[in-house]
Formats: sequence, C-alpha cells, structure tokens
Amino acid sequence: MTLDATSLKVVQATGNRLRRTDRSKGASVALHVTLIVASIIAVFPVFWVFVTSLKPDARAVEPTPKLFNESSLDNYTRVLSGEKGDFLAWFGNSVVIALMTTVIGVFISATAGYAASRFRFPGKRGLMMSFLLVQMFPFAVLIVPLYNILIALGLNGTSFGLVLVYCTTAVPFCTYMLKGYFDTVPSDIDEAGRVDGLSPFGVFWRLIMPLAKPGLAVTSFYAFLTAWGEVAFASAFLSAADESKTLAVGLQVFVQQNRTEWGHLAAASILVAIPAIVVFYLVQRFLVQGLASGAVKG
Repeated sequence: MTLDATSLKVVQATGNRLRRTDRSKGASVALHVTLIVASIIAVFPVFWVFVTSLKPDARAVEPTPKLFNESSLDNYTRVLSGEKGDFLAWFGNSVVIALMTTVIGVFISATAGYAASRFRFPGKRGLMMSFLLVQMFPFAVLIVPLYNILIALGLNGTSFGLVLVYCTTAVPFCTYMLKGYFDTVPSDIDEAGRVDGLSPFGVFWRLIMPLAKPGLAVTSFYAFLTAWGEVAFASAFLSAADESKTLAVGLQVFVQQNRTEWGHLAAASILVAIPAIVVFYLVQRFLVQGLASGAVKG
C-alpha cells in the first residue's frame, strides 16, 4: 500500500505535532530566562578571576572594583618568566603526572572493567560494591596509610609514587564506569573474535577497545582532572623542592603569611585551567554518550 503526496504530508504534519511539546509560550520564556541566569551565575566567577588577573595586586581587591581598571598582562609575564616561582617546571611536572595517571589508570580500569563485564569469578559482586564504597570515604583519611606504603616501596617524594596514589583514587570510579559501558557491547563480538583465533586479550585490545571510545573518553577526562588539580596528596607525597612541585602546590607561593598576591594568583589560575579546557574540548563529543552508556547497566 502506497501513500500519495497529500497523505504523506498529512502524516508528516501529524508526526511533527505529536513531537512538539505542550509547553506554553510563558513557560518557554521562563525556562530560557532560568537557563540564562544559571549560565551567568556559573560563568561569572571564572570571568571575575580573569578580570582580577589583569589587575595589579593593589587593585585586585579594591573596595569599589572596576572592570579592566589599569588592566595589563604584567601578571602573566611575571608568572611565566619565573619571577614569581618556577611556573614552567610546575607545569611540566603536572603534565607528566596527569598523563601518566590517565594512561596507567585508564588501562587498569579498562582491563578490570572488561573482566568484570565478561567473566564470572568469586567475589565479583563484592569487588564492584567495594569500588562504590571507596568513593564514599574522604581521600584525606588515606594520606597516612598511603604515605607509609610509599615509604616502604621507596617511592615517597617521587612523581611515580604520586601517580600510583592518584591511580588508587581514579581506578575504582573508572572501573565501575567502564564495566557499565562494556555491558552494552554485545558479547557476540567476543565470540566472533575468538572464532578468528584471537586470544582473550586480543579480543579486548583489538575489538572491544575501539568500540569503547566514548567510555574511555569519560574515564580519561576524570583521571586527568583527578591528577591535574589535586593539592592534598601532592603536598604530602612530593618533596619540598621547588622544581618537583605540581601546579596546584606551586600556586601556594602566591599566598604568603601576611599578604596574598591576588593578581598573580588569578593569572596562574587561568593558566592552570587552560589544559583542562583543552582536554574537555577534545573529548566533549564522547562525554554525553559515554556517561549515558556507562549508566545503563551496573
């Protein structure tokens, strides 16, 4: 049975009307106003930090602040030149530690999540529940036991020791997320790979991993942020030498006992945020899909 052009248009118009919401014009206006106000509230603190970064320290906290009053890039120049601390060394340390945490943490999480998704073994349910329970405890209570473990391993004060510490915080959440994502991948793919002669790891690496890009993007972003802006563990487990600090720890040099260099601190904060923004831009198209897929099954 076929439809003529007129009937087809009627069906399409009916479908369009059914897809429309019944929201009134007033409700639509109120919704958009609410979203605009919420966006302004969310963006304003970042905008004000940027404005503060362009002002001298004496003008940064004046009682009657003015936008872009005596604005200049002097704060950025002094921060990048090393006049106010070895910022470039801190930046390099943070990049290395964050990338190592992302690579190691996501690889461990992917293998553990795939094993939990595809294989049956004693303690599987308890293992997944423990990953959730770990997230409920404040990480500050882990400083003392982790400090003792690093001393026993001879890794205290080293970047690799800090990477292992960050992995302990990133792996549980990432594993749970990836396990949920792997549950959405049909197991027929695994069987087809084994028929073609692939080993279990070959199936995981060559077939499942390429299909898991959205989930890997979400967990990579989380692991990167875990290491990039963390302060407590970096302060406790790295040496006090200036050249071994990360960015989050190095920014403390702008907060002195009797005064705070707000202009330089704001400029350094903007520079610290740029890599996180770049990483978010690179993975943003996978974030929604990966979060939605990872939340389907647990």
